[in-house]
Amino acid sequence: MLSPKKVKRRKVFTGKLRGTAQRGSSISFGDFALKATASGKMTAQQIEAARVAINRKIKRGGKVWIRVFPDKPVTKKPAETRMGKGKGSPEYWVAPIKPGRILYELSGVDRELAVRALTLAGNKLPFATKVIAKETTL
Repeated sequence: MLSPKKVKRRKVFTGKLRGTAQRGSSISFGDFALKATASGKMTAQQIEAARVAINRKIKRGGKVWIRVFPDKPVTKKPAETRMGKGKGSPEYWVAPIKPGRILYELSGVDRELAVRALTLAGNKLPFATKVIAKETTL
């Protein structure tokens, strides 16, 4: 699973996911992309599951770029623990996603296969996505 090697702070505030993505909202590397149309948190396991789905569909035919990285820790207190005694320990890592963020890019495959592969990847994620192409939206 993806996780940072080193972080400035071990525990961070939860925060809010308001507004739309300003960075990472345009296709930079590939010809087709999977774009988020809603906000949410993408865990390291979901990033990996979507990547595996894309690679299995294209059968090593093209190149895939992952444009998100889980760099925010999510803490959790143990079950059946009384209130107080501080914040829980970090359990897993997430990437906060805002609408408009490009998640995956794909090149080297035909349009039909790219759409099918990216749609499969979108089904693994906890928020709405759409497949876009370099020039026009599909």
